[in-house]
Amino acid sequence: MAKGQSKKDIMSERLKRDLARELGVADIVEREGWGAVPSKDCGRLVKLAVERAERIIQGQA
Repeated sequence: MAKGQSKKDIMSERLKRDLARELGVADIVEREGWGAVPSKDCGRLVKLAVERAERIIQGQA
């Protein structure tokens, strides 16, 4: 993690919203916030973010 960067800043809000839409939980986030999203769906969101990052890295190699 970069100096001065908090754990909250690792994923942009835009990326999180895009992933939430893709997983079908964007409506929950908009109505009730991230705290209302089930942990299973949060795990799926992280998995999807990691998969995207890996594809980007592979494309740059």
